[in-house]
Amino acid sequence: MTDQVRAVARRMYEAFNTGDVSAADEIFAADFVSHPLGTVGAESVKRAWSGMRARFPGIRAEVEDMLVDGDRVAVRSTLRGVPDGDGQPPPAMLEIFHVRDGRIAELWGMSTLSRPRAT
Repeated sequence: MTDQVRAVARRMYEAFNTGDVSAADEIFAADFVSHPLGTVGAESVKRAWSGMRARFPGIRAEVEDMLVDGDRVAVRSTLRGVPDGDGQPPPAMLEIFHVRDGRIAELWGMSTLSRPRAT
């Protein structure tokens, strides 16, 4: 199961980084829940990804660490392609995914993206 869980997480970051929004239908469970956003379903992922790409066209999540335990994967990543504003470090994310039947079913996470950034 570890390889399957790792593979779906890697596929999710690949889809995000290439702008393959339609891949969300294959990656996320129909009843996917994003706890930070309070949203349900792959359509909510598509809207979030599209919104981020509209705001930051060159955005890319660079995976720094990926830890798998059973049906869960924790990922620490750095967001590239976001203006750094006065030399601030790039935004970072920590996400935990629950994988069920080969798809991401739940997400918990936090990010420094919303911190005030100089323009």
